[in-house]
Formats: sequence, structure tokens, C-alpha cells
Amino acid sequence: MSDEPAKIILGDSAISAIERKSSQGWLWRRKNRESPPLTHCENCGAKLTGQYCSQCGQAAIDYRRSFGHVVLDVLNEFLNWDSKFFGTLGLLITRPWRLTNEFVSGKRVRHVHPLRLYLLASVVFFFAVNYGAKGLRFEPGKISNEKRAEVAAAVADKRGEIQKELDKENLSPEDRRKADAVLDSLTKPNPSPAASTSPAASASAEASATASGSQSNPREYGAVGDRPFVVFDDNEKSSTPFERWLEARAKEKMGEHGTKMGLFITTLFSNLPYMMLCCIPLFAFVLKVLYVRRRIFYIDHLIYALHIHSFFYTGVMLIVLATIGLNRVIPGAFAGWIIALLWVTFAIQIFLSIRYVYRQGWFFSVLKFFTGGFIYLMVLFLALAATFFITLAIP
Repeated sequence: MSDEPAKIILGDSAISAIERKSSQGWLWRRKNRESPPLTHCENCGAKLTGQYCSQCGQAAIDYRRSFGHVVLDVLNEFLNWDSKFFGTLGLLITRPWRLTNEFVSGKRVRHVHPLRLYLLASVVFFFAVNYGAKGLRFEPGKISNEKRAEVAAAVADKRGEIQKELDKENLSPEDRRKADAVLDSLTKPNPSPAASTSPAASASAEASATASGSQSNPREYGAVGDRPFVVFDDNEKSSTPFERWLEARAKEKMGEHGTKMGLFITTLFSNLPYMMLCCIPLFAFVLKVLYVRRRIFYIDHLIYALHIHSFFYTGVMLIVLATIGLNRVIPGAFAGWIIALLWVTFAIQIFLSIRYVYRQGWFFSVLKFFTGGFIYLMVLFLALAATFFITLAIP
């Protein structure tokens, strides 16, 4: 193994490593199973002078190693858990405009790529949103018996005072009877379905039926607490094919009485990351229109759009976490003032990013900040409506 051709092919370092390993015992080889560093590119055979091949650009990484080393390499490629990542994150939170200016000016090796930074912030943000959405209840008609009992006890405790106030109003016998019926229904902790229809709701249904000329068969839904989330009326036929298709899809996705509403909302939330990713080029286009006279390349607007959205996701998550912590540690007005200050600082950071990235005066910066924000809100509203219909249409 010490001949000259072998050294030329494999390299001096590899030959010396092999010779050292052959001269040691079995126990030494067991402790040093890792292969020696690569000296030549495995793709084109060129001699390596750094971490990447100067001919083909392939990384000088030997994947024939322990699984732990491979996992660390993958994490390093995707997340860059080093000073670069944490430096980029700190700059994103404190001065997002500087991050954009340095990247556009060519100082890129010190920062994480804008697209990678956005994808990481987006994944964490929408994971938190989906996790929080699972705790929401989309069945307003379902009230626990404990809550009903609390309401009934509170009304029963104050019923005497309510009766005195009603006596001062000089109500007619019919109105007084309805008011007493409402109080009776509220003091029942668990009303039956037959008795859940309040007189006020019945009177409202009768009035609407009289106005529409269909008093013969009015439709009653009961008390507000017992009504379903969504009701599809079979008697009211849709007039156009689109309305019939929309009603059929809504029945299938949300359920006949809104029983699948929670699943539909969860599916809608899961589609929001794709919607926001599609909105970023649109936001860059809005900036291109606002600053068309500055002759800035579209890619520069796109880089700023990625950075400012990453700042938005990160800032909202940090403020929400701070809100949860402050409400537990120092609840009250002082915590509310701190939270309000955080949101004001958050909005100021976004404004200052536009001011320092595009370098215009305060008047034009304020004008374009509100104009661009309003236009982008309209874009987000239309994108959300499109996402709603797509979620409704997808089988």
C-alpha cells in the first residue's frame, strides 16, 4: 500500500490512515470505526481543497458513518444550528430591515437563506395554530350541565330584584307573562328539548313568519343555546346550479346540522400555509407597484417579503407566549399594558422595516405603509375566500 501509484490515487492522508489502522490491534479498530476524511470527490474524482468540490460542487460528506453523524449533518443542512442561525434569528426579531439590506447588498454567508428561514418560521407558526385550533369547540349549541346550573343559580338569586324592576316598567299582562316565562326557562338548570323554546324566540319566529306571509307553518329553532351550528332548509330550494352545488358540498363537508364543522375548520387551517406561501409573491408584486419609480428588482421585493413574513410569524408567537406568561405571573392591568406595548412595538418594527429598506421620507413611508397594508389585507381576504371554496370543493 506504500507504492507511488496508490498514493496518487488515494492520497497521502488516506494511505497513512490505512497503514496506521493496519498496525493497530482489533480493540483499537473497534473504537475508531469512523472512516477517514475524504481527500477526493466521490462524484468526479477531483482533489478536495475544502468542504465542497471545486469542479462539481458536491459536498465532501461521507454518509457511510454512524446514524448519529448522518442525523447531525441533515439537521445542520436544514436548520443550521450554529451561530449563523441564532444570529439571523436575533437580527430578525430586533432589526428585520438590516437582515434584508445585508442580504441584498451581498453579505449572505452570515445569514440563513430567506426561503429557508420563512419555511422554518411558517412550519412552527402553523403547527402552533393547528394545535390551538384543536382545543376550540365549534358547537355553540352544546352547553355543559355545570354551566347551565351556574346560570340558573345566578338568575334565581337575583330573581327578586328582576321582578321589582319589571314592576316599575308597567308592562302589559301579555309582556309580563312572556318575561316571567323567560325567567322560568332560565332558572331551569337542564331544560328539556320540548321546553327549550323560549317565548322570545317563539315571538321572533312568529313575527318573521307573519312578515313573509308564511305564518301557517313557522320554523322554530329553540333557544339560542340549543340551536345547531348550521341548518340546511330543504323547503328553501336553491335557484341556480352553483347554489345547489354549494349547498350539497356544505352538507357533505360540515354535516347536516354542522356536526362536522370542527373537522372542516381543522382542514381549512391546514391549508392556510399553502395560501400564505402563494400570497408572498403577491405581496412582493404590491411592493413592486408601490415603488415602481425606484426601479428595484422584483427579487429584492421578494426577499423583503420573505423576511417580513418570517418576522410576523416569529413576533406573533413570541407575543402570544409572553401574554400567556404574563397572565399567569402578574395578571391585571399591568400585564395588559405590557402586552399592548408589545403589539405596538411589533407594528412599529414592521413600519421601520419599510422605512429603512426602501429609504424614503417619513411621509411617503407612512402613506405607503397604510396603502400597501390595506391592499394586502384585500389580497389576504380574497385568498382566504378562495381557500375556503377550494377546501369545500376538494373531496
